[in-house]
Amino acid sequence: MPAQGKHRRTQSIALSRRIAAVTTGGAVLALPVLGAATAVAAPSHGVAAERTVAQAPASGQANSAAKAAPSTHSVVAGESLAKIARAYSLSGGWEKLYEDNLKIVGENPDLIHPGITLAVGAKAAEKSATEADDASRKSAPAAGRSAEVDRADRSEREAAPVAQAAPAAEEATTYTNDLDGWIKEALAVMAERGIPGTYEGIHRNIMRESSGDPNVVNNWDSNAAAGTPSKGLLQVIDPTFEAYHVPGTSTNSFDPVANITAASNYAADRYGSIDNVNGPY
Repeated sequence: MPAQGKHRRTQSIALSRRIAAVTTGGAVLALPVLGAATAVAAPSHGVAAERTVAQAPASGQANSAAKAAPSTHSVVAGESLAKIARAYSLSGGWEKLYEDNLKIVGENPDLIHPGITLAVGAKAAEKSATEADDASRKSAPAAGRSAEVDRADRSEREAAPVAQAAPAAEEATTYTNDLDGWIKEALAVMAERGIPGTYEGIHRNIMRESSGDPNVVNNWDSNAAAGTPSKGLLQVIDPTFEAYHVPGTSTNSFDPVANITAASNYAADRYGSIDNVNGPY
């Protein structure tokens, strides 16, 4: 293919008696004496020391916080930020993944090295932890409040419906490591980037150009004679691949998804769509 222009809630707390405690400021606090069987959770970070009872977050909050915990992903050869983001159904796509791992990836999002570990969903986890902490503060009774007020609050909470756990996230889309999977993954990347093309159009041109072999190299035509042989599924020469490379995909022109998306990007620029290509291009 020629280059185009060089291309905690406590459980039934029994308030049997109260004792008086004097704070450092001289104020007298009425503190409930808890039964031996009463479970009291440690206060969350940021909760003032004056708080007497810190309730555990409702089960829905705990589950939500657990689901929001960040994941880590160890990069293997052939992966790209776009592929990893799609595998985790990451909101914000590869741009969000890049933003959260800027210090690890570096300035070029297209170059990620095997062996590095990426944080996936780190910002979402921070937000969930903050929300859980805020909820804990609101649920803990303030120091010095009367037992009657505390009992009234507990009655209201017990009458409230139990929070439902958040639904599980949708399973990440996976693609088979074959021609069918490569085309489908490439179409997903193209849809994100607004690059036109259909499965049939891509498949038709691949079969004509390489018969589905992602490693084929043309060493006999004019491009090869000029030192830029056509490579991969859609026989893309290096200048064209570099000019039409789709960010987030591999920078290796033999990578099937990178090869398909770059060729489709080129075809869209020159012919309107890869679907309009029916011969050498």
